[in-house]
Amino acid sequence: MMQQFNFLLMAPPTAGSQQGAGSFQLIMLGGIILVFWLFMIRPQAKKAKEQKKFLENLQKGEKIVTIAGIHGTINKVNDDNTLQLEVNPGSYIKIEKSAISQEWTAALHKQAAVSTTK
Repeated sequence: MMQQFNFLLMAPPTAGSQQGAGSFQLIMLGGIILVFWLFMIRPQAKKAKEQKKFLENLQKGEKIVTIAGIHGTINKVNDDNTLQLEVNPGSYIKIEKSAISQEWTAALHKQAAVSTTK
């Protein structure tokens, strides 16, 4: 009885079932690629675009937070993608624009808006 069962498992598939399995695999691969694009690539590209726009719109006098957690006010925007940041009155540091955290800066502005409305 077992030998008959093993023989059935090892039987080669028919030509029609191979065709269906191949197209099903292509559809599944396409679905995986689509899901990967929707949930990984597209959001990252959107976030990068927003970060670039945020960095281009920085102006003198804005309060920001760096990715290292340094709070300060922009004193000067340089042409070489750097900023002069005033961390204390009369105390300045030079930082790269890319070191500014968009999320923390937005949270700082949101917190300031909430505290001024109270």
